[in-house]
Amino acid sequence: MPVLPFYAREFGASGTTLGFLFTVYAAAQFLCAPAWGRLSDRIGRRRVMLMTIAGTTLALLGLGFARSLLWLFVARAVGGAFAANIGVASAYITDVTPEQDRTRWMGMLGACFGVGFVLGPAIGGALAPYGYAVPMFAAAGLSGANWIHAALSLREPTARARDLSAQGPRLGALRVPLVRRLCIANLVFSLGVTQLETVFAFFMEDRFGYDAREVAVLLIGMAVLMGAIQGGGMKSLAARWSERGLATVGGGLLAAGFLALPLAPSVTLLLVPLGLCAVGRAILQPALMSLVSFGAQAGARGSVMGTFQASASLARVLGPIAAGWLYDRQQAAPFFLAGLLLIAVVAQLRGLPAREPVADLPPLVGL
Repeated sequence: MPVLPFYAREFGASGTTLGFLFTVYAAAQFLCAPAWGRLSDRIGRRRVMLMTIAGTTLALLGLGFARSLLWLFVARAVGGAFAANIGVASAYITDVTPEQDRTRWMGMLGACFGVGFVLGPAIGGALAPYGYAVPMFAAAGLSGANWIHAALSLREPTARARDLSAQGPRLGALRVPLVRRLCIANLVFSLGVTQLETVFAFFMEDRFGYDAREVAVLLIGMAVLMGAIQGGGMKSLAARWSERGLATVGGGLLAAGFLALPLAPSVTLLLVPLGLCAVGRAILQPALMSLVSFGAQAGARGSVMGTFQASASLARVLGPIAAGWLYDRQQAAPFFLAGLLLIAVVAQLRGLPAREPVADLPPLVGL
């Protein structure tokens, strides 16, 4: 981001084609996220992280060497398979943090993404004038450096439980009511977010004539705001609000931002709904991750977090197709759909307890 949509358009991609390009990445994530989580429960978080970071590096190299839309699709599919490690990273955090600090550290995980979304678009936008493949090679270099850093510094959590009897088939975590409800909320939330992620670059180019560098500036601004909240503000917010309260407020802000975004007549006024989207997502996402971490015993955290991540990946299979198809017919339609979906998330979250004690996974048979 923000280079890929412009890169795909060079190969003749329409909004619908762009949606499928996002979808193939997410489909691979959906298939692989629970598997990586379960594998990390068995062989360790460190090994899985190293394998997936190495695979990401290779996929980014393939993206840079793309010579056709088909090539782009293949590289994105491989990249999605190895990028399905967020659940493993989340499980790592739950292994090494006490429950009372977990929301704060889930916020820090989000802040890491926030920093990436500041530097990533800045680097991509700066390199885009030299060719849209150049940022892909730069990303591959960063991923390779990340692998070296992880290999030298990442240690296996000593507290990681190895109770394999708590593990079951990939959908077994959904038998826990709290996990099931939060996975549904994460699915709907992610469906909404993908509407913006998929077509925002096309929207800015078609409505305001923005190019990749200018879109990058907006994404950087949103990322700075998200990073400030998740990196510093979440500690004080978590001390004052329950996870459910934070998630509800975040979802409400996000819904308002989505609904207002296509109505902005200028880029200046567009900054208001973009700010609401950034603040809402910064609050909602770590609160959801913290809530779901309370939904299973320690030995199955990798599976639970992997399943939670898979719900977001399923949304990213379906959401971009809808976003691209709707955008080709009416520019505002994807954003209105996103707003309605986030209203549904808020309604779902209001029925949750503020916090529910950790529960054992019930018997897992037949899933």
